[in-house]
Amino acid sequence: MEEPNLKYFSGFGNELASEAIENALPERGNTPQKCPYNLYAEQLSGTAFTCPRAANRRSWFYRILPSVKHSPFKPYEIKNFTMGWNNRVPNPNQLKWNPFDIPPEDTDFVDGLSTICGSGDPKTRHGIAVHVYACNKSMANRCFCNSDGDFLIVVQQGSLLVTTEFGKMKVDQEEICVVQQGMRFSVDVDGPSRGYILEVYDGHFEIPDLGPIGANGLANPRDFKTPQASYDGNFMRPDGFEIIQKYQGYTFKATQDHTVFDVVAWHGNYTPYKYSLKNFCVINSVSFDHIDPSIFTVLTCQSNKPGVAIADFVIFPPRWSVQENTFRPPYYHRNCMSEYMGIIKGGYEAKAVTPGCSTLHSMMIPHGPASNVFEAASNATLKPERVAEGTMSFMFESSLGLALTEWGEKTCEKVDENYSKCWQGLEAKFDKNLKI
Repeated sequence: MEEPNLKYFSGFGNELASEAIENALPERGNTPQKCPYNLYAEQLSGTAFTCPRAANRRSWFYRILPSVKHSPFKPYEIKNFTMGWNNRVPNPNQLKWNPFDIPPEDTDFVDGLSTICGSGDPKTRHGIAVHVYACNKSMANRCFCNSDGDFLIVVQQGSLLVTTEFGKMKVDQEEICVVQQGMRFSVDVDGPSRGYILEVYDGHFEIPDLGPIGANGLANPRDFKTPQASYDGNFMRPDGFEIIQKYQGYTFKATQDHTVFDVVAWHGNYTPYKYSLKNFCVINSVSFDHIDPSIFTVLTCQSNKPGVAIADFVIFPPRWSVQENTFRPPYYHRNCMSEYMGIIKGGYEAKAVTPGCSTLHSMMIPHGPASNVFEAASNATLKPERVAEGTMSFMFESSLGLALTEWGEKTCEKVDENYSKCWQGLEAKFDKNLKI
């Protein structure tokens, strides 16, 4: 996999301008009668034109050929990439998946997509989906574009070189990238690669408000990176270039004789971006008790209900634990949110899992630490200690109920049938003879 000298802008949601060739951007306005270098002007809108200025998202491309020049779309099947969670009997059980296999045959990022669960419908712009990717081959002369929503990609194994119309991003383990609705991208890999994807239909991801925390902490805006403009000088593709388009839950293919990565310059605030999870500034209690796990939120996509998320992306990084007289692992609870959790690196403090594993704890279904973890933590000598050292795990949390696909529940053959046994060792220790 090529690893070019990549350049990025720093910051989240900025108004940016980038040129791969000097003076490729118009001096005034967006659509001059003739663009510099005979380029075409094209706008990509991430929100309605009439959204308030603070929420309005759009970018302007100045490209060699407009993106409209392609053949008609025709159906294209990605076998396990589907909205097939509808009309299935729900499964309320706590679920764990063992690591998903890398395909034995040559498979690129697009053909390696599989859907585990989801909720809602992209036609009404409401809902989410949880996917995984497993691949071993770079995408050649093809790209992917999602009409339905944003992709938040979590790298678990391998490295990705993500080429977008805006430029290129290198995304390693313990990093994420977000490719927003309508952005075309291609993925090169350096070998067997695997990861998780959170797709949101409702809106776009934001960094959460900090409230009483103040101005700094959690995911700081300066640590988000947006690629600078670059384009493929050999833009013609005599043998053809494919566009795989996700549209209303289905996938389609169109072809053209040139690459989509022909944007010489761009400006705007609707861009792809990456973030290193190692830069997360952890906030926690320094006296007693747990602070709610919302303090670990990196990105959020909010619903119309104040404080309720369509989806939160939460991580559990290495940190110090210092609370006094406190059961320090995650406590037992039932939640009005759905929680899909995955292990990027190492293990997890509440139960025995390995990298590539994932779990789903559906809304109001009880979960918490394994019985042996409870025993050890209940009797441990409390002192300041590093927690989760050498590990990284994450959670996709949603206010929506998640339904499983056939592949996610059965045909992937990765569901751990023994998962519930981790709690069976819990004992009733209450003294029934206690007299009040």
